[in-house]
Amino acid sequence: MSFSRFDDGGLIDRSRTIRFSFDGRSLEGFAGDTLASALLANGVSLMGRSFKYHRPRGLLSGGASEPNALVTIGDGAFREPNLRASMVVLRDGLVAESQNRWPSLGFDVGAVNQALSPFLGAGFYYKTFMWPAGLWETLYEPLIRKAAGLGRASHAADPQDYEKRWAHCDVLVIGSGPAGLMAALTAARAGARVVLCDENAGFGGRLIKDKVEIGEGDGPGFAASVIAELAANPNVRLLSSTTVFGSYDSGMFGAVERRDGAVSGPAQRVWRIAAKRAVLAAGAEERPLVFGGNDRPGTMMASAMRGLANAEAIRPGDHVAVFTTGPSGHETARDLLERGLEVTLVDARSEIPAAELAASEGARVLLGHVVADTTGGKAVAGVEAVNRATGERLRIKVDALAMAGGWNPVVGLACHRGDKPVWDAGSGMFLPPAPRDGLVAAGSAAGILDLAGCLKSGAEAGAQAAGDLGFKPRKVDAAAVREACGGSSGFQTLWHVAEARGKAFLDFQNDVTVKDLGLAVREGYGHVELAKRYTTTGMATDQGKLSNVNAIGILAENRGVTPDQVGTTTFRPFYTPVSIGALAGEHRGAHYRPVRRSPLHHWAEKHGAVFIEAGAWLRASHFPRDGEPGWKEACDRETLAVRASVGISDASTLGKIDLSGKDAGQFLDLVYTSKMSTLAVGKARYGLMLREDGMVMDDGTVSRLGESHYLITTTTAAAGEAMAHMEFCAQALWPELHVRLASVTDQWAQITVAGPASRDVLSRVVDADLSDEAMPFTAAREVRLHSGLAARLFRISFSGELAFELAVPARRGEAVADAILEAGEPFGIVPYGLEALNVLRIEKGFITHAEIDGRTTPGDLGLGKMVSTKKDDFIGKAMLAREGLQRDDREQLVGLRPVNPAHRILAGGHLLEPDAAPTMANDQGHVTSACWSPHLNSTIALAMLKGGRGRHGEVLIVWDPLRGVETRAIVGDPVLLSASDGGKAPATRAHPPVVAEEPRALDLLKGLTISAPDRADLALLPEAPVCLILGPAGMDAAVRKAAKAGDGVLRAVQPGQALAVGAAGESVAALTQRLGGPGGGSLCDLTDARVRFFLSGPEAGDIIATQSGIDLQGAMLAPGASAPTLFGHVPVQLTRLGPDAFEIMAFSTYARDLAQSLARSIRLLG
Repeated sequence: MSFSRFDDGGLIDRSRTIRFSFDGRSLEGFAGDTLASALLANGVSLMGRSFKYHRPRGLLSGGASEPNALVTIGDGAFREPNLRASMVVLRDGLVAESQNRWPSLGFDVGAVNQALSPFLGAGFYYKTFMWPAGLWETLYEPLIRKAAGLGRASHAADPQDYEKRWAHCDVLVIGSGPAGLMAALTAARAGARVVLCDENAGFGGRLIKDKVEIGEGDGPGFAASVIAELAANPNVRLLSSTTVFGSYDSGMFGAVERRDGAVSGPAQRVWRIAAKRAVLAAGAEERPLVFGGNDRPGTMMASAMRGLANAEAIRPGDHVAVFTTGPSGHETARDLLERGLEVTLVDARSEIPAAELAASEGARVLLGHVVADTTGGKAVAGVEAVNRATGERLRIKVDALAMAGGWNPVVGLACHRGDKPVWDAGSGMFLPPAPRDGLVAAGSAAGILDLAGCLKSGAEAGAQAAGDLGFKPRKVDAAAVREACGGSSGFQTLWHVAEARGKAFLDFQNDVTVKDLGLAVREGYGHVELAKRYTTTGMATDQGKLSNVNAIGILAENRGVTPDQVGTTTFRPFYTPVSIGALAGEHRGAHYRPVRRSPLHHWAEKHGAVFIEAGAWLRASHFPRDGEPGWKEACDRETLAVRASVGISDASTLGKIDLSGKDAGQFLDLVYTSKMSTLAVGKARYGLMLREDGMVMDDGTVSRLGESHYLITTTTAAAGEAMAHMEFCAQALWPELHVRLASVTDQWAQITVAGPASRDVLSRVVDADLSDEAMPFTAAREVRLHSGLAARLFRISFSGELAFELAVPARRGEAVADAILEAGEPFGIVPYGLEALNVLRIEKGFITHAEIDGRTTPGDLGLGKMVSTKKDDFIGKAMLAREGLQRDDREQLVGLRPVNPAHRILAGGHLLEPDAAPTMANDQGHVTSACWSPHLNSTIALAMLKGGRGRHGEVLIVWDPLRGVETRAIVGDPVLLSASDGGKAPATRAHPPVVAEEPRALDLLKGLTISAPDRADLALLPEAPVCLILGPAGMDAAVRKAAKAGDGVLRAVQPGQALAVGAAGESVAALTQRLGGPGGGSLCDLTDARVRFFLSGPEAGDIIATQSGIDLQGAMLAPGASAPTLFGHVPVQLTRLGPDAFEIMAFSTYARDLAQSLARSIRLLG
């Protein structure tokens, strides 16, 4: 008789029928079933095929260690392979299919591999396919790749949502069996914050699987009462279906919560749990017995069969054999006997305790016997028992076989930090290492196998964890316990049955046998790590949870040593497989990383820009017009317009750093290669920053706005690096200098107006004299627009044309850009994007980080004159003087043009002499940047060439091995377009001034889900002045003085810095006056650089936890407190305005991305 369902009993809800399918067959189960139990209830015991031999396999362990019953769930884009049927909660409409079989599970052609088993032993893949070698790529490798893997994932993008969330607790309890429940209960009653995780859908562990009595009730009743008390405690978080997969530094744990069938919210959620103490109460895995045919469907662990019978009412047949070396087998026999089944109990021990014998009363008991082999095809049909003393063999017909070979404590999480488990010869188990970093094992995980001992151990572990943190735990009175075998827990260690004739499997998924390990030892691979890889023991999806300890014992036998001398393999996260989607969370697709949008993003979007990713930014690539087939045509038009007349572009992404203090000039002299302290007020200077090794770190400009006030611009790519570098210099290298640094990148919209007509256009917008006399090249002025708006104007150029950069407060940027477009209409002004900007700069030989690649010096780039010989010191000076960096044959910047203008030069190509073979040994340099120049009607390029400045006029070969292209090119000056090739300034014409309109209202939340009624709401706070208070170096005087301005004004950022927030409608000047001045420091206006969100509601804290690791229940962020943190990868200032109300202040360029992320978290509440 096959598996079926008992007519009554179990913890399933028979009133709720659930329909599902398996391999296309429609089936039914009940609420409370797993897929595995539902399949067994429908008589399906064949659930999978093994990897190598494609042997028929059924359910083995019924838990996270399951190696056999692997299935694929879902279809289409929702298809998910390699799930353990024992861990899949049954739900309506579930579609499941078996794996690793063709054409069907019942008839699998791959089973022919069993006939080839003599040739497929341990390490066969190292010994075969050696000849003929020519067939490796055409035959052997394709066959191996086709055979690899088990289930098949979908090729479609995963449509499900995933989420990450932080949790903080005093005590984390891993596992909710008897020890885990008592640990959580004890710690919670002491007042500790507790998180209780269990990988199963319900709490209770073996309490709901075994028939035990605790006090006046049974196991499920006891578990339910404890869970009810914990659930009512506001300091306790219960996480079912949650596997703690990793233990990391500083009390950090990773866990994944599976939310199968959830109506709303994410499909899975990764928890990052910060715990001050942790109790490992993950229990123990029952150890398989190793004998011939121990893998046939219908053969399973005794605890699994017992649990299925008690919890899911699964009937394993009429006649069951139980092969055991300890009390677990007798407990199983008792429970099956009570259900009216015939049981034959085969016990390897010749003598057993009376309590065990009494428990199995009514069974046929064979003491001193072992099961040597099984019979049957796709299901076990009989066993062959052997008398260990006489060798007599006895055949017994059975419907199912349970085996119990002892227990293996689940010690993996205790070993993730590098510690090894400890072999205890007395108990025959590997026990957890000594407690480390507040993690202590309890219950079966600590090797305590009796129920009373587990309850006591858990209570003690919970009390110790809470007590270590200053709580005063109360003693929990132990309830009276009654177990089937009277608390007997010892077992006899039996690594394998020597009398076996058939294949005796250790690793069920990978088909590793006892014979394979013996072969590995004989061939020199007896070390536990080598044996693992040579035989693939423990390398399957279950990572050897059931096989490894038996393998260690068999290795010990073969080597003539003890298990502790063999040792274990290394334990690493993940404890069980975790989906890539869960690990990624929301960081995929467009949200793979935070995206910054310039203040002019909406303006560019409005004018038809096509955007590309440029580092963290979305930047306008080009502005296509109707009739233009592609980006190149738009780029050519924009480039020609700038040279001929005028264009407008967004330069807001450049890094902008505000520097002030009486020693600011001296500081700049130490950071830059040129002398900046001599710069006149109202002037700008181009400069280079070096690394300590003398290589160029970044280039940019320094503008002197006041006697002790400078504005530094950096490249977009290196803005963060340059800011961090200068902060390090100020704080660590020269703390005695009085300087203050603030990033103001987000504060300003920077608009480039370039071309011969740029002065005429800007004159209509800016209320200032822009003549050469009043605004010469490199001038930096504070000006006003005709609208009265204060702005900054710089006469600098990255195009080689007459050009200006106008900086206005970020929220005014769009209106001012529109005004410039209106002013430029008579001149044919066009917006131009990154592609045109690249062409313009290559034509004029201007460098970017394509040339500043970390290997170039100022001299290499033709900028040696920018290195001061008069300064005593600057960063990189000493190393720059090295002989190797001064050689004339170093790679130097040159320009390239193809000999034939119809031929292309591509970036990345290598430079070769004309008669040299195309190999890297003959490499003379490489192309750093290339483009099509519409002015020269040819491809042009910049390149780094060995001794390049002395090789102008040479013809070289540009060799591109990846694209298979070779192009002859002429070497020349990096300035490829002379002044005469560009445009001419048009005749000046008088036009009326243009006044910029008022800025439009922010619409960051437009189209987003910003409210979950009665749960959480997101809003944008009204605009208010924001100032950064910068205290003197090493002092907090300015911040302390400003604190007198009143509650709720300041947000502490770091020592010596705070953000001051004014009232809605208040001016910056009024806020400054209210603060009483900077108090020896300085104030930096960041009103336009920050956006403030308001998040409120009972579950606002849960939204915060999806973004930040800050502990909202700790003292760090009590109401009224503020702290800098990261939301994902976005820096924010988080202020708690009330118990469930928060201000989130973000950089304005990140604001839209952050709003989308917060709205997503609100949508996924569930």
